[in-house]
Amino acid sequence: MTTVSHHDTPVLNVALLGGGTVGSQVARILTEDSELLTERIGARLNLAGVFVRNTAAQRDYQLPSELYTTDAEELISRADIVIELMGGIDPARELILAAINRGAAVVTGNKALLATHGTELFTAAADQGVQLSFEASVCGAIPILRPLRDSLSGDRVTRVMGIANGTTNYILDQMDTTGISFGDALAEAQRLGYAEADPTADIAGHDAAAKVAILASLAFQAPFTLDQVDCQGITTITAEDNEAAAAAGFVIKLLAIAERVSTNGDDGVVLRVHPTLLPREHPLAAVRGAYNAVFVEAENAGELMFYGAGAGGEATASAVMGDVVSIAKRLQHGGPGRPHTPKTSLDALEIGHTTTSYMIVVHAADQPGVLATVASLFAEQGVSIETMQQAPAELTPLEAERAAAAGETPQAVLRFITHRGLEQRLADTVAAIEELDVVSAVTSVLRVEGN
Repeated sequence: MTTVSHHDTPVLNVALLGGGTVGSQVARILTEDSELLTERIGARLNLAGVFVRNTAAQRDYQLPSELYTTDAEELISRADIVIELMGGIDPARELILAAINRGAAVVTGNKALLATHGTELFTAAADQGVQLSFEASVCGAIPILRPLRDSLSGDRVTRVMGIANGTTNYILDQMDTTGISFGDALAEAQRLGYAEADPTADIAGHDAAAKVAILASLAFQAPFTLDQVDCQGITTITAEDNEAAAAAGFVIKLLAIAERVSTNGDDGVVLRVHPTLLPREHPLAAVRGAYNAVFVEAENAGELMFYGAGAGGEATASAVMGDVVSIAKRLQHGGPGRPHTPKTSLDALEIGHTTTSYMIVVHAADQPGVLATVASLFAEQGVSIETMQQAPAELTPLEAERAAAAGETPQAVLRFITHRGLEQRLADTVAAIEELDVVSAVTSVLRVEGN
């Protein structure tokens, strides 16, 4: 501990790296809740300073000007606890390593950094015997990482499946409930502040992919990285996809999934992010708006769900401060840091090794025998069909008139939902269907979970 106050209350100096949305809320809590935090910890948390790029900028919660600095290394040199909320890879990585190497405990919410350089940072922390905590890196205020690390440490987690990005959940929820297009739903999300001006990280699935790599590392006690996640975003989801999903009793969600699988006698983990059909009665199907939820399956605990605000300054700051208080108590009362170190060597497997089911929507010639021809391909690939439906393609009167005048073959819409099967066989089935002469297009392929 750095200093002692006149009232013999120990003082822990805290360096805050980043004064943005979350950083401002952490500064507010450290300032306004100082007495409460002191009572809980037995030591006072002193905000030593905030590293920012522009000391003159106005922030959501404004501190005295002398607390803002552009010299991160000097600030770190005076800290017992360093909170990194800058985001990005560099210079966050170098600053966290600098803090660790001088013996300071670190709290970070930097999912991208942990999902790419986590092993390096965890190893450095273990070597120095300091704590590196990161609850805020996944799903905002939802306490999910600590339960995976501690509460379920005596169990065997088999699967983690979650809605880990509030932006995409809001967009898909709007498309489902109002029937608007993806573009309109995205524009509304941006207007309300749920989506960034450049929403690529969210809508392309990269944000959720980083989070599932972190979740999997804790759930399965093995080192996983962002580049091992099979990732598909939501930009191709259409109103027609939502109509087909609703007609079959499903809702579309962007799910981040990490699951233990066995292939050729060897255990491994498949990590994936993609739009997914969920039955309306599944607990995750009821997660609305910008909220997040994580569904955990374990051999003994069974099914568990964690739900709450997945983003926002105050919610994420709550997770940050939970880590800060935990670390401060350990520093106050003694005991070494609890580094996160992998204990197994499970491999990350390709998505083709997982088991799932598909909903496949096909536009094909509306004539006798076509449905049987398409359906026969499923049997050839060893894939079982759960349900299938055929209906005439819906055309406006003008479209129908033009098609008839051009002598075009009338079209039918075929919808298949498969039983669960090996992903690779399902993908091969889709490829085979696309090659049929009677098939105009495979217009939608979505995985189905929870059925």
